[in-house]
Amino acid sequence: MASAQQMPPVPNREDIGATSVLPLNLFPCGPSLVLTIRSWNYLQAGITRIMNDLEQGIDMQMYMGVYTAVHNFCTSQKAVGLSGPAMHSNHRGAHLLGEELYNNLISYLQAHLKTLVEESKSHTEEALLGYYIKEWNRYTTAAKYIHHLFRYLNRHWVKREIDEGKKNIYDVYTLHLVQWRKVLFEQVSSKVMDAVLKLVEKQRNGETIEHSQIKQVVDSFVSLGLDEADPSKSTLDVYRYHFERPFLAATKEFYQAESKQFVAENSVVEYMKKAEARLAEEEERVSMYLHQDIAVPLKRCCNMALIADHSTLLREEFQVLLDTDREEDMARMYNLLSRIPDGLEPLRTKFETHVRKAGLAAVQKVQSSEGDKLEPKVYVDALLEVHSQYQLLVKKAFNDEAEFTRSLDNACREFVNRNEVCKSASSKSPELLAKYTDVLLRKSSTSIEEADLERTLSQIMIVFRYIEDKDVFQKFYSRMLARRLVHSNSSSDDAETSMISKLKEACGFEYTNKLQRMFQDMQISKDLNKEFGEHLASIGSSSGVDSTFSILGTGFWPLTPPSTHFHPPAEISTEIERFARFYKHKHDGRKLTWLWHLCKGEIRTGYCKSSKTPFTFQVSIYQMAILLLFNEKDSYTYEDMLSATQLSNEVLDQALAVILKAKVLLMSGASGEKPGAGKTFNLNYDFKNKKIRVNLNLGGIKETKQEEAETNKTIEEDRKLVLQSAIVRIMKARKKMKHTQLVSETINQIRSRFVPKVGDIKKCIEILLDKEYLERLDDDELGYLA
Repeated sequence: MASAQQMPPVPNREDIGATSVLPLNLFPCGPSLVLTIRSWNYLQAGITRIMNDLEQGIDMQMYMGVYTAVHNFCTSQKAVGLSGPAMHSNHRGAHLLGEELYNNLISYLQAHLKTLVEESKSHTEEALLGYYIKEWNRYTTAAKYIHHLFRYLNRHWVKREIDEGKKNIYDVYTLHLVQWRKVLFEQVSSKVMDAVLKLVEKQRNGETIEHSQIKQVVDSFVSLGLDEADPSKSTLDVYRYHFERPFLAATKEFYQAESKQFVAENSVVEYMKKAEARLAEEEERVSMYLHQDIAVPLKRCCNMALIADHSTLLREEFQVLLDTDREEDMARMYNLLSRIPDGLEPLRTKFETHVRKAGLAAVQKVQSSEGDKLEPKVYVDALLEVHSQYQLLVKKAFNDEAEFTRSLDNACREFVNRNEVCKSASSKSPELLAKYTDVLLRKSSTSIEEADLERTLSQIMIVFRYIEDKDVFQKFYSRMLARRLVHSNSSSDDAETSMISKLKEACGFEYTNKLQRMFQDMQISKDLNKEFGEHLASIGSSSGVDSTFSILGTGFWPLTPPSTHFHPPAEISTEIERFARFYKHKHDGRKLTWLWHLCKGEIRTGYCKSSKTPFTFQVSIYQMAILLLFNEKDSYTYEDMLSATQLSNEVLDQALAVILKAKVLLMSGASGEKPGAGKTFNLNYDFKNKKIRVNLNLGGIKETKQEEAETNKTIEEDRKLVLQSAIVRIMKARKKMKHTQLVSETINQIRSRFVPKVGDIKKCIEILLDKEYLERLDDDELGYLA
């Protein structure tokens, strides 16, 4: 007997290439039925040898003898009991003999498989599993050899039958699989599957198993999936019905029982850890020995049993985790609930509510500690601290998910715009934010590094994006920017430009248009002052006053004219008149309005007896006018000052208050500490101060309550104009519109600047009706009048 190495190579299922046929005349073909029976008996012996003793090897003579016998069997020239023309007889004979051989093979396979079924009854559980796998491997290997031996049958008779549309005709290898499925598989598949499930359950309970057995069972179930319509194609129907379906049912039952017991005996956090471990195990199980097709339904099954069935319990625990800042456990809960449909929505709602409460509590805390003297920095820092805390939580625990970010944004928008501080005035948040920005961008002794300043401005923009009344921020910011520019008090031009760029990016060009024009005006003023200096030099004129002028466009600067008459001192008047003539000559037709309350300067003293070094006073123009009077004499009455400066009592009192407090002037006369009628003011020759440069211009550092009121009044007036413009714009495009639709559309267009009240919109509609921009039509409809 030949060794296994002498056997021909095992063909694959599609291999139908030519093979040399030995000229063996073992069974001469003829009309004798005996010869046919003898031929089949010979073939059967060879098939049996291959089916049962293939591991012992098969000699070449038998192998080629069987191959030749199949060839001769299929090409017999005559068939028993046939009549008719020769051509018909030849074809029909070959046809019948091929069919007979095919049917004989089927009968043989059925008998062989019935024997295996009987033998399988003596095996149970793992022994049955081992038996099934051993016989499956033996059977499929033999099928490949037999398929090769019956190649001539496949190539001619089987192919012709299939081409003619005959059903239930397969190539020899496929025929083996079909018979295995019909005879053996239907009898033992449920018992094999029970053995598989017990093995898997052992593994789930921590025992070590031979998982390669399950892998081989899975592969066999997959191999048995044949498409009845097209046998050349395979399906997963057999696998899904006989393996996947019971496997999923057993998995669901196992985890439902286990999870129910575990939850009853352990905390929710411990259960989440257990569920995570189980889900990871099942994913590993798929890659280890299951078919990839089961991955999705298995995941769905586990998610249902381990997560969805206990989702209410998990969600109830979420608030506890939030209250105790247990980030890792929240991440674990997020990962679990994200696996089931709509699993996270209740968490997002609770998260939003929690963040809103945290923000409101933080604001209430700083207001309680600060009271009416609430510093803008303290307020903004409180808002940012809450946002930063929960933004980090969203990033780390909730995978930076867009929906959780939206919940965070909704919560922040609420506590930024509707907190305890905003109860007194809804516009308080944008006002305080603008004031904090002013503190950062203004020169101070505690100026921060440029990189830190840029980072802080970026944080301010976080709060800015949540503010609903962005027009309020714009008003306050533009007023404060104007003061910084006019008084040359900005900490950095780069920082100012950076902040405007951030605002432009957030709100668009229109929002920052006036702010940018203010910077342009300051640059133009620098160039103008240079030209004025060159002009004075060219005419040889000099007044001894080093002056700088700023020309500010009325439409771009949020500045109000002076609230008092003023007669500038002679030393200043001359310089002003020269500049006015120069400017008028350069720009004919333009009118200059002097903003005296924003003018400032420095004057040097030479009268103090106690100081060898002269003091330099930094003063407002009003203070300068007062002090320059004392170049003429040492004492003035209150009435004399009013007459000389033409200032109002209120403005004069404010200017004198700082001078008197610094003891540059001394007051005498009627009782009372405040300057007023009947008081006399004397120059203090014994003035002392540790500083050589003494700043007396302190009145403009902080915006007064009156200026705040004026700003808020301007905001209300501007809002009416913005609303009217939006309404006209909408109606011009639509021509006709229902009243309620117009109100809704107006809100949508204005929302980015501020949230308008419906009552204000209705008032603006009435104004436009009175101005005949709009008209009333039938059925509560409005029309546009061109």
